[in-house]
Amino acid sequence: MPAIDMPLRELLKYEGRNPRPDDFDEYWASALQELDAVDPEARFVKSEFSVPHAECYDLFFKGVRGATIHAKYVKPAHIEGNIPAMLQFHGYTGDSGDWSEKLPYVSQGFAVAAMDCRGQAGLSEDLGGIKGTTYQGHIIRGLSDGPDQLLFRHIFLDTVQLARVIMNLPEIDENRVVTSGGSQGGALSIACAALEPRIKKTVAMYPFLSDYKRVWEMDFTKFAYQEILTYFRNFDPLHEREDEIFNTLGYIDIQHLAPRIQAETLFASGLVDQSCPASSQFAVYNKIKAPKHLKVYPNFGHEWLPGFSDIAMQFLVDI
Repeated sequence: MPAIDMPLRELLKYEGRNPRPDDFDEYWASALQELDAVDPEARFVKSEFSVPHAECYDLFFKGVRGATIHAKYVKPAHIEGNIPAMLQFHGYTGDSGDWSEKLPYVSQGFAVAAMDCRGQAGLSEDLGGIKGTTYQGHIIRGLSDGPDQLLFRHIFLDTVQLARVIMNLPEIDENRVVTSGGSQGGALSIACAALEPRIKKTVAMYPFLSDYKRVWEMDFTKFAYQEILTYFRNFDPLHEREDEIFNTLGYIDIQHLAPRIQAETLFASGLVDQSCPASSQFAVYNKIKAPKHLKVYPNFGHEWLPGFSDIAMQFLVDI
């Protein structure tokens, strides 16, 4: 097997490099308090897409800082009692995907809510309002303005607001709500489960947004993490603020949220991933204290993982 990271035996013990801010718990307690004060004002608009056995809606709700967030919501046309729900999160720069992609889970009796991340390819708003750079990437958006302005702080909170909206629907069993995603979607699946303790199960495939300093030291600030290099080159070329910058990024580092997860977790990692290095992923996995399951793909990187969709479905529908 090509070696671009640690051997698996070391990965299974790796605890991460990026610093955890001293006030990390207080930071997220304050963030959740801010969200508590936001009325989601959820509204559902019937979609033009229709199929005989499902109902499809565009869902709009309010997130923090006044942004309107969009999600696709699909549920079975005929519901008896309360049903489970899946919260689906997409990869970096993408969107909530096609309606038809949700139907396999709807056929299993699930409702599916797929969120558009603010400021990416979907319909969610990014209202801006920061003084620092907005160039090339959401990891660094707000980085010059202090931890409370980090865009991924707001996106993580959007996942929680989505969970609350879905859990409050009359057709949904709030005790059978799951999250799922890959790459950025895997990170958001983890973040949502960490910040909303009622999430029952979570699936994360090669999650993004973890262990930024490790990625930097591996010289992997290319591809998905290139914006960190861009930030240093433009805003701290002498690295006089390096410790401060990585400490601030620690607030949106999902490895530090992972210990909060109560959901049973299914995790997949490709060991030759050059977009999200395996060690940055294992920094998350190794901190999860809830029941967890790991699928390792030794010869795969940041790509389709054969068979994992089937494994994930069998894991999620058993709820």
